[in-house]
Amino acid sequence: MRLSLEGVAQTIGASTHLYPLDLDLQPGAVTVLLGATQAGKTSLMRLMAGLDRPSQGVVRVDGQDVTGMPVRERNVAMVYQQFINYPSMTVYDNIASPLKLRREAGIEARVHELAAKLRIAPYLQRLPAELSGGQQQRVALARALAKAAPLMLLDEPLVNLDYKLREELREELTQLFAVSDATVVYATTEPGEALLLGGYTAVLDAGELLQYGPTAEVFHAPRNLRVARAFSDPPMNLIEAEAGAQGLVLQPSAGQAALAPLALALPPGAQGRLTLGVRSSDLHLAHRPGHLLLPGSVELAEISGSDTFVHVATPVGELVAQLTGVHRFELGARLDLSLDPGRVYVFDAAGALLLAPRRAGRGG
Repeated sequence: MRLSLEGVAQTIGASTHLYPLDLDLQPGAVTVLLGATQAGKTSLMRLMAGLDRPSQGVVRVDGQDVTGMPVRERNVAMVYQQFINYPSMTVYDNIASPLKLRREAGIEARVHELAAKLRIAPYLQRLPAELSGGQQQRVALARALAKAAPLMLLDEPLVNLDYKLREELREELTQLFAVSDATVVYATTEPGEALLLGGYTAVLDAGELLQYGPTAEVFHAPRNLRVARAFSDPPMNLIEAEAGAQGLVLQPSAGQAALAPLALALPPGAQGRLTLGVRSSDLHLAHRPGHLLLPGSVELAEISGSDTFVHVATPVGELVAQLTGVHRFELGARLDLSLDPGRVYVFDAAGALLLAPRRAGRGG
C-alpha cells in the first residue's frame, strides 16, 4: 500500500498544527515520525487515518484520492498511547474481534498464534482490567495485527510503559514488523526508538516536516541543526566556531583561553560564524593522536541503564559525554575530553549542514 500526502496542512482556528508538507511513504516499510511533544506527529497520523480532514492538500492511497474519506471506510489499524481494549470482552475476544468481523476461518488458531508471539497466551480468558499495563498494550497490538490492515498506525504506543517493558516490546515490534507486509507508521519522541526500528524516518518540529529518508541516512546526515537536535539523545553538543585560515577556530567561553584550531577540510565558501556539532558518544576520555584535547572539570554525572552521561565544563562551554558502562566521578574533578575531528558536524550560520562525519565503509 502506498500512502502519499500532497501539500497537506492542518489549521484549527488560529492555530497551525501542520504546515504544508509532501510525504510519500515507502510502501511495506516502517516509517517513524520523530519529534518532540507537539511537533505535529499525532495531527499527521490522524490525517493519514482519516480521523481528520486536512485544511488543505490531498491524501492518496495507491494513487486514489481519499481526502475526507472517514476512517470507518478505510482499512487502517491503530494503536494509541492509552491501552485501548474492549473492557467487557476477554483477551481472546478482543484479539478475535477483527477476525470475526471479516468472518474469517481459523480464528482460534490465529488468535493463539498472535497471543503466543506477544506472550499473552496465559491470559486469553481474562478481562483487560485484570492485566498489567504492558499486557494490555500487548492485547491492543495483537488486535491491530489480527486486523491485517495494509496501513498500521502506532501513536507512541510504549510511552506509558516502564523502561523494562518498553525495551522488551521494542525488540518484539521490530521482529513483528520485519515479517509484516503492512505499511507501518510509528510516532515517537525517542531517537533511540527510531534507530532500533530502522526503516525510514520523518523528522517533525513545530508542525514542519524537516527531513524524510532512510533512518540511517537521516541520522548520519541531518539536513540542518533542527534535524540534528531532534535526532540526538542526549542533545548534540554545539560549539560556536569560525572558519579560519588554519582550520576551524573554536570560540572560547568568557575568560577562557583559546584552543588550537581544529583541522577540517571545509567545503569551498565556508566562512564566518559556524556551529560545530558533536554527539555525546563521540567524546572520549583517553586522548588520542590527532584529536583535540578539551581540558575540563566534572559538573554532573548521571547513570542511565548501562551508560554514564558526564557533564564537563570546558573552555568552549559545557559538553556532555556518553560513556559505556558505569563510571563514578567526583564533582569538580579534573576531566579532559578528546575530540576526534573526523566525528564532527559543521553547520553554517543559517543552520544548514556543511560537513558530516565520514561513515565506515563510505568515502567522502
